[in-house]
Amino acid sequence: MRPKPSVLVALLLTARGLAASDPASEVRSAETAFATAFAERDAARFAGFLLEDTTFFASKGPLNGRDAVMAVWSKYLEPKEAPFTWRPESVAVNAAGTMGFSTGPVFDPKGARIAVYTSVWVRQKDGSWKIQFDGPGCAVSPPTAPPAVPRRE
Repeated sequence: MRPKPSVLVALLLTARGLAASDPASEVRSAETAFATAFAERDAARFAGFLLEDTTFFASKGPLNGRDAVMAVWSKYLEPKEAPFTWRPESVAVNAAGTMGFSTGPVFDPKGARIAVYTSVWVRQKDGSWKIQFDGPGCAVSPPTAPPAVPRRE
């Protein structure tokens, strides 16, 4: 007895859905959507990626809580054009699939790489990912020649 075509289609869709639920891909997608919300100047969508008790590292000390982050980041979201952009380059997820790590370059409006960001993501009960920690950013310096080694004669 052959399975009905509708059963085969359902099995195929279920298998595809299971294959698509790769936690690292989910974190990469969440980070990309977070960066897109910033680039599109969508403060509400941007804030939606932050846990209530998120912590962002800033030059004057940590920003603890979504409200504190948004109070500072609102100045970055106000200009018509984004003052910087970023994208995930490396993503990892713990074995349980409940925490993720994303890091990658930050670019100025002309596309020059100016820093590196790091985000720690936590999977929510509904399957979405939200940021627990963000930062530290570090400036990117042009490479320099290694110091000259004195010669012994």
